[in-house]
Amino acid sequence: MADDTKTIGFVGWSGSGKTTLVSVLIPELIGRGLGVSTMKHTHHDFDIDSPGKDSHRHRQAGASEVMLTSSSRWVLMHELRGAPEPDMDRLLAIMSPADLYLIEGFKDHRHPKIEVHRPAFGKPLLCHDDSGVVAVASDQALDGLGVPVLDLNDIPAIADFILGHFGLATERRA
Repeated sequence: MADDTKTIGFVGWSGSGKTTLVSVLIPELIGRGLGVSTMKHTHHDFDIDSPGKDSHRHRQAGASEVMLTSSSRWVLMHELRGAPEPDMDRLLAIMSPADLYLIEGFKDHRHPKIEVHRPAFGKPLLCHDDSGVVAVASDQALDGLGVPVLDLNDIPAIADFILGHFGLATERRA
């Protein structure tokens, strides 16, 4: 990962609202003039392809990579075939340049992270064991964490925090 790559992660327990937060932050940040890309890490065996499709048949036949293209989008699928999963830095290097990358997951990586925490779930905070957590976004006030606590429902304030963290100056657009 280049030293100037602006990457902020979102970590938390399953069901805490990480995806929801990222989904509402994207238009907020784009509305401020930033180019935003995302990466979602999953621990599950996932597949965006389906049996019977030509691309699935190509993969089943042994292709290492299969690219699907159309006038609307393209996607590159890469089969690991037993090779180790690439780390986040290598994957970021493959992505097109953006002003800001929002990363969901990769909680063990060293990038700065915002923990999404809902005390009602009864799960422990991750920030106590992860020095990469630079703030906690919560639906309740929390004291004594050693990092800023952001209101999970105040999306402009969370965007302000992220931009301030990276020294990015943008103007809010109506």
